[in-house]
Amino acid sequence: MKAGRAGRKPRLQPAQLAQLGQGLKAGPEALGYGTALWTTWRVADLIERQTGQKFHPGHVWRILRALGWSCQRPVGRATQRDEPAILRWKRVRWPEIKKKRSSRAGP
Repeated sequence: MKAGRAGRKPRLQPAQLAQLGQGLKAGPEALGYGTALWTTWRVADLIERQTGQKFHPGHVWRILRALGWSCQRPVGRATQRDEPAILRWKRVRWPEIKKKRSSRAGP
């Protein structure tokens, strides 16, 4: 005979997890947040709005991991960056203005 499941049964059913996945894909702006960054507080809010279940933000990461989501930080670069100009500055201008070692300085 096989032993039963250990621990508490999950509070979210598979259909609710699928619904949560769709809500995550829609983005936090769909909930009225001003940025496209998911935080555990925001995900906990989404879960409560969709299912009525309250989860502490410190435990939300387990649900996210079960859904295949991982913790990621957004790239902190401006979308209007001029990459060729930046490369040119690094190769040409920076060496010109970089402080050169004085000939009087010892090793």
